[in-house]
This record gives sequence, C-alpha cells and structure tokens, in this order.
Amino acid sequence: MLTAPPHEPALGAEGEAEEPERGPLRRCLVTRESLPKEAMIRFVLGPEHVVVPDLAGRLPGRGMWLSAKADVLERAVKRGAFSRAARGTVHLPPDLRARIEDGLKGRLRDLIGFARRGGQAVCGRDAVREWLHSGKAGLLVEASDGSPKERARLVGGRGLPVVAPLPAEVLGGVFGRDHAVHVAIAPGRLAKSIAAEAARLAGISAPSG
Repeated sequence: MLTAPPHEPALGAEGEAEEPERGPLRRCLVTRESLPKEAMIRFVLGPEHVVVPDLAGRLPGRGMWLSAKADVLERAVKRGAFSRAARGTVHLPPDLRARIEDGLKGRLRDLIGFARRGGQAVCGRDAVREWLHSGKAGLLVEASDGSPKERARLVGGRGLPVVAPLPAEVLGGVFGRDHAVHVAIAPGRLAKSIAAEAARLAGISAPSG
C-alpha cells in the first residue's frame, strides 16, 4: 500500500496536507469541504493499489474521502485525485460507482433487517398507518418504484422524514414478502443510520451530468 512516510503528511488533491482522521468531520479530496463522515465515502488502497470503497469506514489504511455525490466521484476520477492523495499510482475499478451503489443498497437492506428483527420496523399500508397515527414512526421508508401520490396521501402533512432508496421487491424480501411499498422505522439510532445511508445512495446514484 502506498502511504506517506511517518514524518510526512499525505497530500490532498491540490497538494495540500491532509488532516488526520480524527473528529467527526472529513475533508473532500475534490471540493475541499469539511463534512460529517456520514455524508461522505471513504476509500482506501487495497492489494495492488486498487482503490476500494470503505462504506463502513473501518478498513485499515489512510482514508481518502469524497462527498457522497456522483459528480464529485466523476471529477475525482477525471482529475486523478486518488493518485495525488495516495502520492503514487493507483488502479480504479471501471465499475467503481456501481460497487458503491451496490454496497450502500446492501447496507440499507441490513439496517432495515436489523430494525425488523428488533421490533423497530413494520411494513404494509395498514401497519404503517397505525404507527403514523400513534406517533411510533421516526422514519418512513418507501419503495423507490412506488406511487408518489400514494406516498403523499399516506404521509399527509406530517413532518416525517421519508426516503425511497430500494424497490418494492427488495424491501419485501427483508420482511419475507414478495414486495413491500411502505415501511415505518421507529425513532432512534437505526432510523438515523438508514436515513444517512439513503442520502449517500441518492447522492451517488444521481445523474452526474
């Protein structure tokens, strides 16, 4: 793995010294903005200097951070930001963006599954409506291929966060069903994590043109 010598800080995309990975904020290699880790994607160098997305932020090695946006990833690839940050040659998988998207979808499935097994999630229109009326819901997860009008009628005027990161077939699989259009998540850490992952997926999946 290519890293800076211990007495020299690694350099960012513009040749600036990178900040050590401490605290809640990280600096984007491209935009130079400092943002919460939850709104960014961490990358590390794997075997043979291949750039690997570290979606959980736990892999060893010096992290290279990008804002979780498709256009930022595209600019990083075109401008050689990873090579400059690593101070050497790196190899970029041609399907890097697809790997990130698939990984985030997997994390969302796992998180919603954790919520279901912990009694912190229900699916189905009637069960979700009951949670909404009783104030048990902290987040509404809607199928990405569901009806926006039906979604609006269900939510009504409530100021409840709504995300739509996965299709009905995938959401249904989490609950052992053929499909699920409406899922309610109880307030708490899991709801916040699901909302954060859905935001990262939306940013990476957005058109980059």
